Amino acid sequence: MKKGIYIHIPFCKSRCVYCGFYSTTRAELSKRYTQALLREMDLRSKAEASLGCHNTDTIYLGGGTPSVLHISDMELILRHVQQVYPGNVREITVEMNPDDVTPQYVSALRSLGVNRISMGVQSFDDKRLHFLRRRHSARQAMEACQIIRQAGIDNISIDLMFGFPDENIDDWTRDITTALSLEPNHISAYCLMYEEGTPLYRMLQDGKVKQIDEDTYLLMYSTLIDLLAAHGYEHYEISNFAKPGYRSIHNSSYWHDVPYIGFGASAHSYNGKRRSWNIDNLQQYMLSIEGGSLPAEQEEIDADTHYNDLVTTAMRTVEGLDLEALSDEHKRYALQSATDSLNNGTIELCNNHLRLTRKGLFVSDTVMSDLMLVK
Repeated sequence: MKKGIYIHIPFCKSRCVYCGFYSTTRAELSKRYTQALLREMDLRSKAEASLGCHNTDTIYLGGGTPSVLHISDMELILRHVQQVYPGNVREITVEMNPDDVTPQYVSALRSLGVNRISMGVQSFDDKRLHFLRRRHSARQAMEACQIIRQAGIDNISIDLMFGFPDENIDDWTRDITTALSLEPNHISAYCLMYEEGTPLYRMLQDGKVKQIDEDTYLLMYSTLIDLLAAHGYEHYEISNFAKPGYRSIHNSSYWHDVPYIGFGASAHSYNGKRRSWNIDNLQQYMLSIEGGSLPAEQEEIDADTHYNDLVTTAMRTVEGLDLEALSDEHKRYALQSATDSLNNGTIELCNNHLRLTRKGLFVSDTVMSDLMLVK
């Protein structure tokens, strides 16, 4: 069976106000961390030898900010993971910040087999970028796309964010239009989230910022869908849009029940029967690996939990939930639980798949919650 490999690079030059991912600004530890990653790959491959380590389909370096790594460390990681976990790798993605994009760095990535760049742009408004504490400017983001293409990597994805406290629909439309002018192959767009523990959440609690109202959110999301569709993008997952043939193969594995292996502090893994996750502490992760021990916890996935996982992943996609992939018991439960949603037009049954309609996209959390099996 094909596998995706995720490698977490937790280093950032600075922390964004909204970020809830595990990261650190202690980039001086990057070389030691790189060695720990290589060691973890060796330890894991031995522990999983009986399961087979072949058939790697995708590799994704996320963070944090992978592009803060020196190219020599990036080379060590990419060469070692493909040696230890070989396969016919179709897609190698590296997340980059626009201000890290240089002709030399991108060309070096291309020589290592990287064929997809995912760039965290977030906005083309310098004031909003400053509010987020992003390090790049709008101009740098636009120039970065050109540099990446000139270096020979044609598959570019950009992340956008909407729902800023002071943003209106005209502001958001300008961001989308600017993004489209760069002709990326893929666009991911997310509403600004106020995650507990982040500086942004504290600003909200202190009354320094205010969330947008629901009507504005719905209008922004609807505008996003319509504009990208008009420019030939396929809306293949709730937050993801791609030109034909340019879906994210790696991220699609998460939504289609494909096993994946995660390396690095806080990284998660899934093999169809078990989930595991590494400790989210950089020092403890490195010390454990250096001592020859895998710093991971795990849980077995029973049939009901697997069903719920499928609901919360597959229902995000344009294909929806494949009823034929379910047991007879869970298929009956899904259809029964979907009755109200089918009647009110938020779900449709097509080719034995339950999937969200356009109307359902705007209430997806509620629809999926109704399908969940509560013990």
